[in-house]
Amino acid sequence: MLSQTFENNIAFAKKMDAEDELNAYRSKFHIPLKSEGKPYVYLCGNSLGLQPKTTEENILQELKDWKNLGVEGHFHAKNPWLPYHEFLTDAMAKVVGAKPIEVVVMNTLTVNLHLMMVSFYQPTSKRNKIIIEADAFPSDKYAVESQIKFHGLNPKDCLIELKAREGESCLREEDILSRIDQEGETVALVMLGNTNYYTGQFFDMKKITDCGHKNGAKVGFDCAHGAGNVELNLHDSGCDFAVWCNYKYLNSGPGSLGGAFVHERHAHNKELPRFTGWWGHNKETRFKMRDAFDPIPGIEAWQLSNPPILSMVAVWSSLKLFDEVGMKKLRKKATSLTAYLEYLVNTLGDEVIKIITPSDPNQRGSQLSIQVKNADKKMFDIITEAGVIADWREPDVIRVAPVAMYNSYEDVFNFYSILKSALKFK
Repeated sequence: MLSQTFENNIAFAKKMDAEDELNAYRSKFHIPLKSEGKPYVYLCGNSLGLQPKTTEENILQELKDWKNLGVEGHFHAKNPWLPYHEFLTDAMAKVVGAKPIEVVVMNTLTVNLHLMMVSFYQPTSKRNKIIIEADAFPSDKYAVESQIKFHGLNPKDCLIELKAREGESCLREEDILSRIDQEGETVALVMLGNTNYYTGQFFDMKKITDCGHKNGAKVGFDCAHGAGNVELNLHDSGCDFAVWCNYKYLNSGPGSLGGAFVHERHAHNKELPRFTGWWGHNKETRFKMRDAFDPIPGIEAWQLSNPPILSMVAVWSSLKLFDEVGMKKLRKKATSLTAYLEYLVNTLGDEVIKIITPSDPNQRGSQLSIQVKNADKKMFDIITEAGVIADWREPDVIRVAPVAMYNSYEDVFNFYSILKSALKFK
């Protein structure tokens, strides 16, 4: 939808909601309420997604089966625990644009990132560098630095941090590609956040992957802010691996399990170095307990332990909704919602704030990062007090994410109205 079709009034927002084919899905989530019983303007799904109303019932089912069946629940629960992670695979594969053999729900994000780098960061004396964003999420940087040190190398020599040009907030695609080409045979791994947590910038993964592979490097992505937000098309991107968490746009609860992707071209390579555990072993002989490790074909071979069922229930509860709607419809609404938010913020014409997220819908997801000039967090505190749940990131950014699954155009307009009042107050 083009910005000139928008209108700056609550009646327009309500009209858009009435015409929204996904509007009914809002009622399938618990919206946090203020003390007077009115819902907050919740625009923080990029940090923690809301709880689907089915999650509690589904967890209670597993607690009931545990109570009544004990260990036999692995085989005789309503949803048997032994193959439980497999129930999630098809839906998750659709969300991230992959084949089922390429996707698994397991561990947490940084654990999965380490497991992937064990396999796909194999430095040599000549090829040992890792390329990341200068403003990558801190955990990614810590993980990458520790992997470099684990191989007896120095991050000062082996870590390349991509920085935006002077006076700019986002990386330019041509600068990313030219730096990969420039470093050439010295690069062992390109590892970017596919959607930057701070700016909300969404990178073209296929172009970056093609460039990395052309130079002989492996390529991976942290999709924490992309999974459930944008159409990732991981298989078609050709990247070697990807990891993500499921508690943001995928609504699986605080600190819940993550997900991992390994491209199918690696599916049958038993010689890949990896850290192993019994849940990655051949399912036919897993319980014989005496066999040498025999990796399951595909991403399941990277599993370590049997999965925590109670956490996995929450992931599955949300994935069922994603399976009903599909990423194309969600992305269509998200694009419109985010454009409406951008339109409204831009009408403020205030020199105190500016949007640093790219205006091109193809270069962003649902998040807009609003930079506050001379920020001291007071403006964020004002809008929070007025009923907005958003996200502050140091040093000067308010992150706002209208999530297609449960946010409305009225949410977006109400946020704009509160921000407008806060600007006047400040």
